[in-house]
Amino acid sequence: MGKLEAAQATPADVYEEMFVPALFQQWGNVVAQAASVGPGQRVLDVACGTGVLACAAADRVGVTGAVVGLDPNPEMLAVARRKSARIEWRGGRAESLPFADQSFDAVVSQFGLMFFEDRPAALRQMMRVLRPRGRLAVAVCDCLDHSPGYAAVAALLQRLFGNRVADAFRAPFVLGDAPRLHSLCTEAGIVDAKVTRHEGTVRFASIASLISTERACVWTLGGLLDDTQFERLLNESEQALRPFRTADGAVAFSMPALIVTATKT
Repeated sequence: MGKLEAAQATPADVYEEMFVPALFQQWGNVVAQAASVGPGQRVLDVACGTGVLACAAADRVGVTGAVVGLDPNPEMLAVARRKSARIEWRGGRAESLPFADQSFDAVVSQFGLMFFEDRPAALRQMMRVLRPRGRLAVAVCDCLDHSPGYAAVAALLQRLFGNRVADAFRAPFVLGDAPRLHSLCTEAGIVDAKVTRHEGTVRFASIASLISTERACVWTLGGLLDDTQFERLLNESEQALRPFRTADGAVAFSMPALIVTATKT
């Protein structure tokens, strides 16, 4: 795991050292731009994790603006606080945002909505705290079929270990469907939502790095595989992911996102 010893790393450490550079860092500015974040604005990042999107928003609002990052996970917030003292880091859930009505010019969230317990309630809360003409931008993973490397891993998990493990791995991709996102927005009372597809890329230093990181991820495979199963997965992944190996031994493939945007009337 590079700088971190696996035995000592928290899930937040794994996320920050491995997942952020491999796939999440690229999305901060994309989502902030989708929300039209600009100088002087007050911005809320819901399910901020270790602060990738919040930091991108802070760069855009400048010294005259303000950014709040909210997450229910104390370990994630501990990592985020090491990144920026300019941002206000708060504990809390998307379904019950601890802010007054019309508190923010923009509300953003990346790759969290699929894990919320009550997705329409979370979207309603985000709209509640927006000021009139404020912008919402929420990113989710596109469907698994549009991410060929991860689709190959899911198929391998299905073959080796069956539905329980494969479905856990598929969880981040469950909202990768524009009609379903529109339906969620309608349920939340958002009438003018737009869903757009944006290209992105996953890149890990090696196939072993990708598989080891996924095994350590508490949101997907964490705790589901014993050491023998992991070794089997690691060995068979070399063949399954071979089409995605680059000349330098890394592994890279497409992972697009769908971004929901709306303006509060």
